[in-house]
Amino acid sequence: MKKLISTILLSVLALTVNAQNPDPNFYIFLCFGQSNMEGAARPEAQDIASPGPRFLLMPAVDDPQRGRKMGEWCEASAPLCRPNTGLTPADWFGRTMIKTLPENIRVGVIHVAIGGIDIKGFLPDSISSYIKKAPGWMIPMLAAYDNNPYERLITLAKKAQKDGVIKGVLMHQGETNTGDPKWAGMVQQVYDNMLGDLQLKPEEVPILVGEVVQANGEGVCIGCNKQINDLPKTLHTAQVISSTGCTNGPDKLHFDAAGYRELGTRYGERMLELLGYQVKKPFDVPEDAFIAETTIPGNDFPKVDKEGRAYFRLDAPEATSAIVDICGKKYDMRRDEKGIWCAVTDPLVAGFHYYFMNIGGVKFIDPATETFFGCNRESGGIEIPEGPEGDYYRPQQGIAHGQVRSIYYFAESTQEWRHAMVYTPAEYELKANAKKRYPVLYLQHGMGEDETGWSKQGHMQHILDNAIAKGEAVPMIVVMESGDVKAPFHGGDNRQGMSTYGNSFYKVMIQDLIPTIDREFRTLSDRNHRAMAGLSWGGHQTFDVVLNNMDKFSYMGTFSGAIFGLDLKTAYNGIFTRPDEFNKNIRCLFMMIGTEGMDKMFGTKKLVDDLNALGINAHYYESQGTDHEWLTWRRGFKQFLPYLFK
Repeated sequence: MKKLISTILLSVLALTVNAQNPDPNFYIFLCFGQSNMEGAARPEAQDIASPGPRFLLMPAVDDPQRGRKMGEWCEASAPLCRPNTGLTPADWFGRTMIKTLPENIRVGVIHVAIGGIDIKGFLPDSISSYIKKAPGWMIPMLAAYDNNPYERLITLAKKAQKDGVIKGVLMHQGETNTGDPKWAGMVQQVYDNMLGDLQLKPEEVPILVGEVVQANGEGVCIGCNKQINDLPKTLHTAQVISSTGCTNGPDKLHFDAAGYRELGTRYGERMLELLGYQVKKPFDVPEDAFIAETTIPGNDFPKVDKEGRAYFRLDAPEATSAIVDICGKKYDMRRDEKGIWCAVTDPLVAGFHYYFMNIGGVKFIDPATETFFGCNRESGGIEIPEGPEGDYYRPQQGIAHGQVRSIYYFAESTQEWRHAMVYTPAEYELKANAKKRYPVLYLQHGMGEDETGWSKQGHMQHILDNAIAKGEAVPMIVVMESGDVKAPFHGGDNRQGMSTYGNSFYKVMIQDLIPTIDREFRTLSDRNHRAMAGLSWGGHQTFDVVLNNMDKFSYMGTFSGAIFGLDLKTAYNGIFTRPDEFNKNIRCLFMMIGTEGMDKMFGTKKLVDDLNALGINAHYYESQGTDHEWLTWRRGFKQFLPYLFK
């Protein structure tokens, strides 16, 4: 019993002390203005739920529906102003504040705003005459504050000072006073009245004033922004909050919900800075971030940090929204006050990623990135680097480096000029090897990519240079052609050996490409020195070409090969049922896959097991932790090379 009485006494004492000594960790802000402070957008799901007991509202009017009583603190959630009002900048001001402030600090707001009110409506000397001339629709709003909105704000503020410390004033007003040369002076008068009535010091209580709707230069009251931006000339503690890029409703007068969220966030970030807190914004990049290797020289972005997050920037001052789309995952970009859009991704897995930017539904390539053909078109790309384990696909010092050449040749079979990339090993150019001939690997890309993929995204030349230098591969020529699979698949029979998609390449390769390479380069032109391999659909093409032309190839490989629906008893004239013949002619069949995602579903391991069960010598490799992506295929290419031409 004594313990219970003691606890009660301590609680009463604590309440008494709190009543006498305001909590210095309870930051209070006074919010006033007209319709955009009142809130003209319907709150959305993310705006309605309370962010918790650290963000509080002292209602300026009763709200029986929500159980709110004027002058009594409650958890803050939209609407903050009055019943039947909407989302305001103060909502996301508070949410932004508590996100950065220490856990022991609470934020409270007192919110008084009336749509369409003149600044004179907040001047005690002018309010009575103002009410007499107020339009009929404003009368109920004024009445909610007993016809004196300023007095209501100050009365509640004095009560709040018993609980915490007033740290600032948030204002959004001016549309009604657009072009009024006396507006700045009247704002100062309102502010000075507040400081005097509440015994506050101007250097400790800044006033934050937001710009009005811009609507890409078509805002109804956009002319007001000049006088808002000039306000600090009159009121030195005023901080202007830009509305650049804040989206608006169809009336071009009020912000929409996203616009209120953005503007409120900017209010919060500015106040946090004034309070001395380091604000982490989407525009902030950690010191450990570095320019991505795929960024065009002379640009500072994209960047990548040590966690694998990518940072993007885009200069698009007239855009109203922007997105970064990385392999189908979309990240909203956020605009700063200068019209620069910024975004940061979640941590990305190591390796190469295609990406696009999107404004108004139009996908385009980031002007700051190198381009890569992928996704059936030119694309942007970013490399998330591996550690030293990725050195096998990076150029190394102290070794000889081959060349990747761009060649054009005329295909008689299709009566067209075609393009190919050809790698020659470093020793190919040496005078001592002027008569030496080399084996050839025909290396194909996948669906939606082109002949540049293996050298740009795949770094095959570096992989091969490094492997040759270590004695893990013999010097060879590598030929990369388009394969006629740059365009999307539009249907047709694509069983192995009966392909429609990309089959126009088959006769070109046999009748034109191989003869051209044998004629233009120093090749060993017999089947024992010729191989073919491909990734994804290039693996499908490898099966079709090699197994229908076994007199021309002795080695074959697939990397995440699109080999499915294969009837091992009948495919390719039943060759898999004749293992001795197969193994005699094909010295190496190599197949690999990544362990994740799409690759995991391909069934490559089962196919290899089934082939082995039939007596076919098929080699298998898994790339751990990778999906249908270039890091998988780089690893597969490295593992394939030691099998070739030995």
